[in-house]
Amino acid sequence: MNHLTTQRYLELLELCHSFEKDFVKFYEKGNKTAGIRLRKHMQTLRSFAVGIRNEVQDINDKDTESEK
Repeated sequence: MNHLTTQRYLELLELCHSFEKDFVKFYEKGNKTAGIRLRKHMQTLRSFAVGIRNEVQDINDKDTESEK
């Protein structure tokens, strides 16, 4: 793995781990406020995923251009 690969993957893991407390509070303890925070976390994850998808597409486009 190169540095960017490792960095982006670690960012994803860190983001997911940051949601853990609210997952537990909502699913195991029924805390509705944690559910609201969890929804916000999921929106953040969605935005992160879109960013990664765009990066992947850009890299693929650059590779395709360089093959021409």
